[in-house]
Amino acid sequence: MRDEQDATVEWYRRFATREARGASPLYERLAAGVASDREVLGLLFELPPAKRQPNLLFAAARYVNGVPSGYDDFRGSLLEHRDAVVATMLARRTQTNEPARCAALYPLLAALPQPLALLEVGASAGLCLLPDRYAYDYDVPGGHVTGAVDSPLRLRCRVEGVPPPHLARPGPITVAWRAGIDLNPLDVTDPDDVRWLRTLVWPEQRERLHRLELAMELARQDPPRIVRGDLNDRLAEVAAQAPPHATLVVYHTAVLYLVPEEGRAAFAALLGRLGCRWISQETPGVLPQVAARLPLPPPADTTMYVLALDGRPAAFSAMHGGRLRWL
Repeated sequence: MRDEQDATVEWYRRFATREARGASPLYERLAAGVASDREVLGLLFELPPAKRQPNLLFAAARYVNGVPSGYDDFRGSLLEHRDAVVATMLARRTQTNEPARCAALYPLLAALPQPLALLEVGASAGLCLLPDRYAYDYDVPGGHVTGAVDSPLRLRCRVEGVPPPHLARPGPITVAWRAGIDLNPLDVTDPDDVRWLRTLVWPEQRERLHRLELAMELARQDPPRIVRGDLNDRLAEVAAQAPPHATLVVYHTAVLYLVPEEGRAAFAALLGRLGCRWISQETPGVLPQVAARLPLPPPADTTMYVLALDGRPAAFSAMHGGRLRWL
């Protein structure tokens, strides 16, 4: 129990210094405050460990009480409405559906044999199942715009390092089939789900909110199919529905950290039996077999994902998109 509590405190400290710092001043203050607030920590310790996430707490508090002016306002409204906030945390998941993460996925997708059959696990509302409906503006010498160049949503990405030649200037992709799996799919036509998705965007990040609105509008025009269920229980069944002429690509971003270690191992073994291509975007500690192949350590000052194809690291990518550091 004590180890779990210490891990929760450290989770909030790290969130403040590595994730929120420079991205959300309010969330940085809230996370730092929670890490030293015995009463708020006591509320968290009553929840299952997976429900103690900073993002989940802050989104649930905003969902119930609106955006706080600072830590004292957050703390007071949280404790006053603790039952409603806890109920929201237990009923909801973070399910951050950030379309800008597609800018990291896109070069790997473009390098695979076309057409593609896309299967995303942890798909949320399916906004990352639409990489062919977005435009991409990569900050490389001479510039490079690709994808659906006339799309209302253009994802800009700062590029660092030198990629392999076949990934440097990705061309168009063709999607023949797409589907997602999620424990609790969100519906872009449902007002309450849309409100939750908006609440998951950090308070000061107006550009992220604008991207979300554009992506949801594109999704409403032809919503991707998302199957309810556990990724290990449903993966083989859904993958079998992909057309045989297309390259099946299973991918995920910031999902496996919610899966117990034995479940991650089962997932990796299942991917091997499916014979599909696999793109992962997870923090370094989530997939040790991928982290072990990194040629250099991850950045020490911020949290970034390891972008990998078939278990081979290709780049570090920013949590909410916009930055790609090739290995």
